[in-house]
Amino acid sequence: MKRRHLLAASLGLAMPSVARSQAVRTLKFIPQSDVTVVDPIWTTAYNTRNHAFMVFDTLFGMDSAYQFQPQMLEGFTAEPLLWRLTLRTGLRFHDASPVLARDCVASIRRWAVRDALGGALMAATDELTAPDDRVIQFRLNKPFPLLPMALGKTSTPMCAMMPERLALTDPFKQVSEIIGSGPFRFKADERVSGARGVYTRFADYRPRETGALGWTAGPKITHFDRVEWVVIPDDGTAAAALQSGEVDWWELPPSDLMPALKRNGKIRVEIKDPTGVIGFLRMNCLIPPFDNPAIRRALIGAVDQQDYVTAIAGTDPANWRTGVGVFCPGTAMASDAGMDALTQKRDLAGVAAAIKAAGYTGTPVGLMVATDTNYRKAMGDVGAAMMRSVGMTVDYQAVDWGTVLRRRENRGPLDKGGWSAVFTTLSGLDMSNPSGHSYRGTGEKAWFGWPTAPKLETLRDSWMTAPDDASRNRLGADIQRQMLIDAPHIPIGQWFQPVAYRAGLDGMVSGFPIFWNVRKT
Repeated sequence: MKRRHLLAASLGLAMPSVARSQAVRTLKFIPQSDVTVVDPIWTTAYNTRNHAFMVFDTLFGMDSAYQFQPQMLEGFTAEPLLWRLTLRTGLRFHDASPVLARDCVASIRRWAVRDALGGALMAATDELTAPDDRVIQFRLNKPFPLLPMALGKTSTPMCAMMPERLALTDPFKQVSEIIGSGPFRFKADERVSGARGVYTRFADYRPRETGALGWTAGPKITHFDRVEWVVIPDDGTAAAALQSGEVDWWELPPSDLMPALKRNGKIRVEIKDPTGVIGFLRMNCLIPPFDNPAIRRALIGAVDQQDYVTAIAGTDPANWRTGVGVFCPGTAMASDAGMDALTQKRDLAGVAAAIKAAGYTGTPVGLMVATDTNYRKAMGDVGAAMMRSVGMTVDYQAVDWGTVLRRRENRGPLDKGGWSAVFTTLSGLDMSNPSGHSYRGTGEKAWFGWPTAPKLETLRDSWMTAPDDASRNRLGADIQRQMLIDAPHIPIGQWFQPVAYRAGLDGMVSGFPIFWNVRKT
């Protein structure tokens, strides 16, 4: 039976009016690091995702209840094997061209090549077409109830809509221009690599007129004419800039500076993302020593999650969690399945013996450590010591995060610029189910690290088409057990990262940094 969803009938929050003053209203923001990749599908880096949501819009948005609502869409109809999505009228790209269904079709196709959930959607699609200028149509070969999640997800890479002429770019080549239909334009002419990114208000952006505001759903109202991302690698300098009022918002203040920031009566320090951050050791499964799954599996026994989270977030247990598996604690997929590997008493001598028995003969571990971000450096320092404690030879490679993003795509050996291991993170939200790229086991087609895990792939495919939540939860437990056997990565705990901002800012949405609806009072 056909189900029709039209926002005008179901949602009733009126769009507020926006007063415009003569003066240019500017917001200055310190990101966690420079945006070295500006193409929204080219990396899983969160600073690129945050940049992309300013510039590009999505067909669906995620609300505060983690449900997916039409965003660029007026509504949609859904049958088991046919979905028809209808665009809102009057949408325009930054180059003044209208947003048409064929632009969206090309954008979906390009994104799906690089995204795990997008790939699953296209595998379930027999035909993706634009029957007219406003309708996007999916004819499926099997039901795919996660379609709104796929097209509206906030995890990287997000499904950004761009003009067809750009969306036809090879997914493995970056687009020549950053043109979206989102609330801000990207000012490439004002970008200074390593120092500054600039965004200006898109005057022709059409926010939703109705809808409950939350995360990426609802009306996106811009109260600033200009947003500047000011890159300040030194934490002390960043803290001083925030305290003096030179900048308005700091994404990633370190734990050791929190007390001073909290004492400043003009600064607020708050946790905006309730799902926190989950860190993990990602290993290169193509080259020794971690091409051997027995070595990867044995190394799990050396991980003491408390060592990592206290190095990152301090000693107050309110700021972190241990006993963290491959899914975010507190979500439906989280379970204790297979967790003995991470929670039983640590035996470093036993781990060293197991690693040796698995065939390790002293092969250097090229560990990339991003030293320009406090939590990444903390993970790397603890991890290097952990590996050495079980007899591994560690080549500690201190680099900046931009270098990590470039080098982690290198599949070659160490002497050809390759790598063995790197510590990275995903938000808890991105690890709440197995739809994301970090759960793939498709070898060289998988996320960086490129694990081959056919059993994991079979379980994940079953999860995608499971008929109900109970079935998905059972499969989630099986997926966690298999992840801890294949060990494409090792979870090292969860922590909650506060942001710091000037007390005059109001309207900040929970979640990752979002620049609509924020205003200065």
